Parts: sequence; structure tokens; C-alpha cells
Amino acid sequence: MGALPVFRWRLAPDGYATRRQLRARGLRPGGQDVVAELQRPRRRRGPLVAYLYRVDLAKPVRPMTPARRAALAKANRARRLCPACRRDAGYVIPASLGMCTPCAFPEPSHALRSA
Repeated sequence: MGALPVFRWRLAPDGYATRRQLRARGLRPGGQDVVAELQRPRRRRGPLVAYLYRVDLAKPVRPMTPARRAALAKANRARRLCPACRRDAGYVIPASLGMCTPCAFPEPSHALRSA
């Protein structure tokens, strides 16, 4: 991607947008290649880079179908299901724990405390 035009942060010309900017307008890149990039300099590391697409070639976002909505709901429900106790935790299970909080950090029983 060395042949792409490079613009400084916040100085891109009109007609170009990042993926997030396209999405905010209800658009998607639609298979087009990256046409330019933005670079934001940083002090001790390499620059932050954002890729730009042409707004006039962007296509509308595809509508959410009932099947896609059902698949998304099923995937989100699976992220809340604890593999240890098989209950819905009511929140997304943290990947660092791999199980719900009560299963990851069980409280000692009251019998052990009194002894």
C-alpha cells in the first residue's frame, strides 16, 4: 500500500470516509479498495493509520433479515451461557474467566467458617 496518498489526521479532502464514517451514513465500502490513508503521528510509536474509501462508490448497508437477527440473538445468548453450571449468567461471560463469576470464585461454605 505504499502507492496510496497519505493525508494528515483531520485533513482528508471531501469525498473520502473511513469505515466508521461510512457506517454512520448508512453506507459500506461495497468491495472497493482502499484509496487513501490518514496518519496521526504519535511520540514514541508509529503513526495511527486509518484507511479511506470513496463515498460516491459506497453502497447502502444491507438490511437485517429475520434469519440474521435470529442467528445474532442465538450467538449472544451462547455468550451468556456458563459452561460450568449451564445457566444464563445475565451478562457476557468474560473470556479471561471462561465461566460465570459464582463458578469462577465459589464462596466457602458456612460449615467451614465455623470450624
